[in-house]
Amino acid sequence: MSLVSKIVQLKKEKNAIILAHYYQQPEIQEIADFVGDSLGLSQKASETNADIIVFAGVHFMAETAKILNPSKKVVLPDLNAGCSLADSCPPELFRELIKAHPQHVVITYINCSAEIKALSDIVCTSSNALKIVNSIPKKVPILFAPDKNLGKYINRKTGRNMLLWDGSCIVHEAFSIEKLLALYKENPGAKIIAHPESEEHILNTATYIGSTAGMIKYVKQHPLEKYIVATEAGILHKMQQEVPDTMLVPAPAKADNTCACSECSFMKMNTLQKLYDCLYNENPQIEVPENIRKMALQPIERMLELSK
Repeated sequence: MSLVSKIVQLKKEKNAIILAHYYQQPEIQEIADFVGDSLGLSQKASETNADIIVFAGVHFMAETAKILNPSKKVVLPDLNAGCSLADSCPPELFRELIKAHPQHVVITYINCSAEIKALSDIVCTSSNALKIVNSIPKKVPILFAPDKNLGKYINRKTGRNMLLWDGSCIVHEAFSIEKLLALYKENPGAKIIAHPESEEHILNTATYIGSTAGMIKYVKQHPLEKYIVATEAGILHKMQQEVPDTMLVPAPAKADNTCACSECSFMKMNTLQKLYDCLYNENPQIEVPENIRKMALQPIERMLELSK
C-alpha cells in the first residue's frame, strides 16, 4: 500500500480527522479533510466528532484544537513545528505588560501560546481581527499582541491607537520591497495581494490585504487578473487549484533561497511520513494543563461567537 492509502485506512479505523493549514506541503493538503486558515481550522476543530485530530500545522494551532476538544486526542506530526511569532511573546513578560495597563482590554492574535491566550480577554485571527477590534467601544483602550504589523494595520483601518506588543512573523517580514517592485515591473498590470502580518511598506503596494482564506476568495472573485502573492508560498497550491488559468507569482524574499520566495521552515517540518507515524502511534500528543485550558477557552469561544 502507498503511504497515502495507509493514512486513509488508518484514518477510517481510528475515526480521525486531518486538519491542514494552507502553508503545509501540497501532499499534506491533498490528503487533509479540511484545509484552511486559523479561523477556519478553529471552527472545524470546534465542530468535529472525530476521536483523533491530526493537526498538520504548527504547535499553537494544535494547542487551540486541544483547548476546544479536551476529551479528544490531538496529535502533531512534528512537535518541533513552532512559530516565530508565538515565540516572540513570553508569558511572563506579557503578564507584566498587562499588569501595567489594567484598564486595557487584551486582544491576542491566535498565533500565540495557550498561556498567552489564557491571559487574554478575546482572541482574533487575521480573518476577523477588524470585526473583533470594532466590537470594543472606542473609548476602551486595547492591548494587542503579539503581531505589531497586524496591530499597525488594524490601527490604520479602525482609527484606534492600540498598545502593541513588539512581535512579528519572520516569514512575513522576509519580503524584499526592492525585489517586489522589480518583479512588479516585470509583470505590468499584476495585482499585489498581501497578508496583514507583512510590513507596512509591503502593504502599501497591495491592491488587496487579507487573511490566507481572504486572499484565495479575492483571487477567485477576480480570476482574470494576474497576481503577486505576499504571504507564505504554500498558499499557492490551493490558490492555483481554485484559479487554474490565473498567473500567480510568489512575492520575493530578501535572502536568496531555494524558491526565491518566503517559506515557513516550521510549517514545512511536517511530512507525509511524519503524519502517518503520528496517526499510527497516536503520538506526539498535545497536552494543555487544565487550568490554562479553561482560561484560554473563554477568549477563543468569544471569538468564535463573534465570527458567526
